[in-house]
Amino acid sequence: MQLGMVMMALGVFRFGISSGSYQNFSRSASYRWGKVNRIGRSPALQFTGPDAESIKLDGVIYPHFKGGLRQVELMRLRAKAAKPMMMVDGLGWVWDRWVIDQVEERKSVFLRDGAPRKIEFTLSLKSYGKDNGVLSSFLGGL
Repeated sequence: MQLGMVMMALGVFRFGISSGSYQNFSRSASYRWGKVNRIGRSPALQFTGPDAESIKLDGVIYPHFKGGLRQVELMRLRAKAAKPMMMVDGLGWVWDRWVIDQVEERKSVFLRDGAPRKIEFTLSLKSYGKDNGVLSSFLGGL
């Protein structure tokens, strides 16, 4: 697959028109606030930092057109490997490292042998977070 035809790359996965393409992309950021109890008045909130961002990709695969029947299974195997993966979008933006949090699969339009002609998937990702330790500084933040 040519680089210009990729919508998003997550580790070894390439999302694009020629393989599994996502139809919806949603990104969520949340922030942590701790409750501090105070005597004689309402609790105060103290900002404790950002929480892990999350991304949800809803996509579709037509396995008999391109990519085959095992693409979602490979996503599950990669999630079980428990390794963060670099994510880069088709515009060249580097999104740092992400982990697969959940894989959902829906099959439809079946052939006589039970093979699906359409596979829809939802891939939930969480930001792994930056490592700011001494080793990370030494390596230049790689």
